[in-house]
Amino acid sequence: MGATCGFWAYEHMCHGKACIRGTRIMVPVILDNIAAGVERAEILSSYPSLKPEDIDAALSYAAELAREGTVDLPLEIFR
Repeated sequence: MGATCGFWAYEHMCHGKACIRGTRIMVPVILDNIAAGVERAEILSSYPSLKPEDIDAALSYAAELAREGTVDLPLEIFR
C-alpha cells in the first residue's frame, strides 16, 4: 500500500504508533495539526525533518484507516 510506504511502527519508540520513517514524528501529531487548521507551511517549519509528501502520506493513511479500519505497518523491534 502506497500510503504507508514512509511509515513504521516501532515497539519501543513513539508508543508503538505509526511514525514517519527516520523520525520520531507520529502520524497522529501531523493529523492533529491539520485538524486544528494549522497550515502545511507551519507544520513543515515546526518539524524540519518533515517533507510535504509526508503530510500527504499521513492524510492517505488516515483515509485508509477510515475506509478499512486497520492498516498493517512493518513492525521494527529494537532491543
